[in-house]
Amino acid sequence: MSLPTTDTRPSEATLESLGRELDAIRDRVLADLGPTDARYIRRLLRRQRRLELGGRALLFAGIFPPAWLAGTAALAAAKILDNMEVGHNVMHGQYDWMNDPALSSRHFDWDTACPGRQWQHSHNYMHHTFTNVQEVDRDIGYGVLRMSEEQPWRVKDLGNPLWATLLAVFFQYGVALHDVEVERVRDGRKSPREALAVLRGVWRKTRRQTLKDYLLFPLLAGPFFLPVLLGNATANLARNLWAYTIIFCGHFPDGTEQFHKSVLEDESRGHWYYRQLLGSANIEGGRLFHIFSGHLSHQIEHHLFPMLPAWRYAQIGPEVRAVCEAHGLRYNSGPLSRQFGSVVRRIFALALPGRGERRVRGLPAPAAATPATTALPEAA
Repeated sequence: MSLPTTDTRPSEATLESLGRELDAIRDRVLADLGPTDARYIRRLLRRQRRLELGGRALLFAGIFPPAWLAGTAALAAAKILDNMEVGHNVMHGQYDWMNDPALSSRHFDWDTACPGRQWQHSHNYMHHTFTNVQEVDRDIGYGVLRMSEEQPWRVKDLGNPLWATLLAVFFQYGVALHDVEVERVRDGRKSPREALAVLRGVWRKTRRQTLKDYLLFPLLAGPFFLPVLLGNATANLARNLWAYTIIFCGHFPDGTEQFHKSVLEDESRGHWYYRQLLGSANIEGGRLFHIFSGHLSHQIEHHLFPMLPAWRYAQIGPEVRAVCEAHGLRYNSGPLSRQFGSVVRRIFALALPGRGERRVRGLPAPAAATPATTALPEAA
């Protein structure tokens, strides 16, 4: 198929202006970082740990249904906060300026199957530098799903809805295995030795997590082994489903676009910002919703400024929207039901050959300016 025409691309002057205005927002927030940000993340971390401790304690009395329900809910909330608002954001380096070892991106690791350092390479560098660029950003489909009409259809894609459901249920393991890059090994673009090195790291982390949740804590509960086991499994499932939903709603609902890798040639900072705007979507909700989403409900702001403390996104969101409106650019935002509904429709449509909306751009990069990637987190 032919790619969309480029006459809808903003002018170079518009992209340069966009870059300057968004840089100014970022620089102002960076200059304002201080005690308020430190109090926020430390308070959040304390509450997350109390939720986990309380949830596990209640599960030890899990033979009584109210205690089991309360314990499972508290543990699920703790795991979601650890994954989304604490782990994801701390490992992005959003709090490295505090020089606190407990909140350092180089030392923090989260309560999930994927080793933190491995995730930082696949996510912080590969995904955030090359967001939605086909054949480069492997978060498009996670090597499992067909998420664009530009991806060649194969018979296995008839199972797109099933593969998506399995990925959601076992999302922490899908993320952990992401860097193995099975399809690159199959095609001879990655050596089996490199893949095995990644698998060994995943196995070490997964083994620890499995023993902790499915053997150690259930054994400590003695006669309540089974209720604790089931509570831990339910909490992990809730965390997986929630993380999957938030992440897919930020990247694949109606209005988001993907890009041909030619866009990376001499990409200016303004053009990089423009690509992030086209490839991201926000989810509307209240304060608690944003906290439990890790503020990834502000996915547009996160892709523009991945190293700013995420709780700041709600503050700068109206400014980002105003910049977009001033330049005639789309700001994709909607309620969870609408965003997730469109993601589901896309997954089902692309299970069939030649179906689904065509949304791959071949935007030629404007004349080189400051490379966009210089302000991104370094590879882990």
